[in-house]
Amino acid sequence: MGILQDDVVIIRQSEKEGEPNVITVNCPDKTGLGCDLCRILLFFGLSIVRGDGKWCYIVFWVVCKPATRWGSSRWELLKKRLIGACPSCSSASGISYYRSELQPPKPPDVFLLKLCCYDRKGLLHDFLFADVTEVLCCLELNIKKVKVSTTPDGSVMDLFFVTDTRELLHTTKRQEETCKALEDVMQEAVISCNIQKVGPQITACSQASPFLPSQITEDIFHLEMSNKLPSVSLTSNSVSVTMDNSLSPAHTLVQIICQDHKGLLYDIMRTLKDYNIQISYGRFYIKQGRKCEIDLFIMQADGKKIVDPSKQNALSSRLQMELLQPLRVAVMSRGPDTELLVANPVELSSKGRPLVFYDITLALKMLDTCIFSAEIGRHMIGDREWEVYRVLLDEGASLSVPRRKVEEGVWKLLMGWE
Repeated sequence: MGILQDDVVIIRQSEKEGEPNVITVNCPDKTGLGCDLCRILLFFGLSIVRGDGKWCYIVFWVVCKPATRWGSSRWELLKKRLIGACPSCSSASGISYYRSELQPPKPPDVFLLKLCCYDRKGLLHDFLFADVTEVLCCLELNIKKVKVSTTPDGSVMDLFFVTDTRELLHTTKRQEETCKALEDVMQEAVISCNIQKVGPQITACSQASPFLPSQITEDIFHLEMSNKLPSVSLTSNSVSVTMDNSLSPAHTLVQIICQDHKGLLYDIMRTLKDYNIQISYGRFYIKQGRKCEIDLFIMQADGKKIVDPSKQNALSSRLQMELLQPLRVAVMSRGPDTELLVANPVELSSKGRPLVFYDITLALKMLDTCIFSAEIGRHMIGDREWEVYRVLLDEGASLSVPRRKVEEGVWKLLMGWE
């Protein structure tokens, strides 16, 4: 008898403010299941403060962001997404975004969202840009490219090329829901909101340029190319990774001690997934001072321990690199303009880190720095694929904030240290 779908994911909301919510997942196991679940929790803006799991029974203790409102519908949507990531239920979810990566994904339809607004201080061109991206994230709309322009009549035209996780943006109801959510945030500032599906030619134009200048690859990815651990300031604190084969007859114990950051457990899980490592038992908890301790009993795809010293060193070095610097952030010149670049590695399953663009826009909002345009593209750097966010800063505003302050502000928000 199979597991009842209602029993696959059980969410127990906290009864007292400040206490974590408890999410239990019980389903057939697969390599990378922990990664897929952590990615969904990160997408919903939840922080994992504790975790425990054995084989296919996983428990997460999570907390919401202080200012986030969680209604029953939001919890139900989270449950649906978690169920969709489980092997036994993926076909029942009807959501291709969370379908098993064993099936070749269908390229999503691209839609152009045109948002025309009055341009004045505090509007989308400045502070509300982060609010708009937050609305789109909550609606599960994935932003591919953004163009912001101010017209002579004093209005702002914002063009968002987006895809829809729910695959419903072609319907009138979904389009009206999206425009209504944006109007609720921007209120009387909205002049018009229009959504339309774009054809292959426009879709191709909406893609980021595959070319990255050598300055970018050298400045941002030189650590990746040289396989050296970072020594720059935009890193987490020291990371300790040790492996032991003496405590279990069938598993290698990996012990990690590091500083907590947003998406920490996801960064660990995606690394192990890319190495095709299976986790048989794991435990994660945060101690005082934001120090995290993680114990993982793992084995290779063939069911054996990791005894080869070269394989141990490769996995240990990769974990250290990913936890010290899970993202790359830099501000540099783009001709006469200033450009912010943020990059994060893409999983071998072609899934990227969620909510990066929202965090970027929120950080720039806090720094009183405006966005002129932005594009998101994927690039092969060395032997890995990276998702690169190129944000052209408004010339007038970008000069008022030192570049180093922009880098540090964006980095801290992405890491959850704001």
